[in-house]
Amino acid sequence: MDMIMIDGLSFAMPLLVMAIGGIYCERSGVTMLALEGLQGFGAFTGSVAAVLGAMKLGGASPALIYIAMAFSMAGGLVFSLIHAALCVKFRAQQVISGAVVNTLAVALTTFLTSIVNLGITGEASNKFQIGVSSRFTVPVLSRIPVFGGLFKNMYPFEIVILVVAFISWYLLYKTPYGLRLRSCGENPASLDAAGGNVGRIRVSAVMICGALSGLGGIFLAYSISATFSPSIYMGYGYLSIAALIFGNWKILPTFAVCLFFGFAKSSGYQLCLFLGMPSNYSDLLMVLPYVLTLLLLIFFSKHNHPPRALGEFFDKGKR
Repeated sequence: MDMIMIDGLSFAMPLLVMAIGGIYCERSGVTMLALEGLQGFGAFTGSVAAVLGAMKLGGASPALIYIAMAFSMAGGLVFSLIHAALCVKFRAQQVISGAVVNTLAVALTTFLTSIVNLGITGEASNKFQIGVSSRFTVPVLSRIPVFGGLFKNMYPFEIVILVVAFISWYLLYKTPYGLRLRSCGENPASLDAAGGNVGRIRVSAVMICGALSGLGGIFLAYSISATFSPSIYMGYGYLSIAALIFGNWKILPTFAVCLFFGFAKSSGYQLCLFLGMPSNYSDLLMVLPYVLTLLLLIFFSKHNHPPRALGEFFDKGKR
């Protein structure tokens, strides 16, 4: 049970921070299917920073993960400007824009990873070895019956994500900026009439989404894979999109859905180990979160209420 909770939480938290970014974007009225690409490009820039930083500071320096976090957020933010420009400035079809960003991220990061490795090591590898983040255990809480496993062998980034989630919740629901952002997704004409700048708020929401997606990407690289490689694009961004949809574009319900996905994934893996099944079966059981996504779509999609102006272009002259 402890391993299910430990592994499930470490998988759920990066999903959560990416899903929060998606909530910001879609609550502003911009459809966001590019989480996968933003996650990957952010992880790429953070991994490059970690590799170069290790050459200067040493591979064991605890500062490397924080350097990687800062650069991954910057990388995801900058890359998200492509989606923002296409959707807000040039009024491109938002679903197609998301697909373009995802495809571009895979191709670009794979190519750039080979180029950087060729310059550093002389080998055109498509992977960055960045290692695994350290872990810690909360002394008293880890001894709680049943739920104590949630506080054992935690990654430091899990605490970072909880802080980011609280700040994001407060900003979205308790500040004037959050009110304007939510108005963009519900009735942009009313916001414009009140003096708000719909385009500017939507661009800022996409940028927040890019930064948070990059953060989630580097956390996945530091925990699940211990590398940056094309395998970082494993559908995690789409799972985050599914989580925010099932969470009705609200942060707390989305958190619960991410935990559900995380524990489903870790339960499948532990079941495979318990039954002594070969590795190819464990790969099959890893698709459990995606199967659950399909089932949830069947039973709960009719209860979802997306923002009313989601995916709609705002034309100031038509209000």
